[in-house]
Amino acid sequence: MRFLLVQLIDIYMIIIIIRAVLSWFPINPHSSFFRIYLFIIQITEPVLGRVREFLSRMIPNMAIDFSPFIIIILLNVLRNFILRA
Repeated sequence: MRFLLVQLIDIYMIIIIIRAVLSWFPINPHSSFFRIYLFIIQITEPVLGRVREFLSRMIPNMAIDFSPFIIIILLNVLRNFILRA
């Protein structure tokens, strides 16, 4: 069971990294890839949005979005905790 959780965490981290990289490139809304991009946004935004909101309250006017970095660190901590349990 814990290895399944670890694999799900790994997959979610990869999806967050993909979203961060894709945010650097313009996405054509008329391309077939746009649906995949929207799916990635839909499954990552609930978590990233909350962290982004928290960071904006702690550090207003921050120019760079560190929320993917923070989430990946927290997921790694959770992953290591699950593996050691």
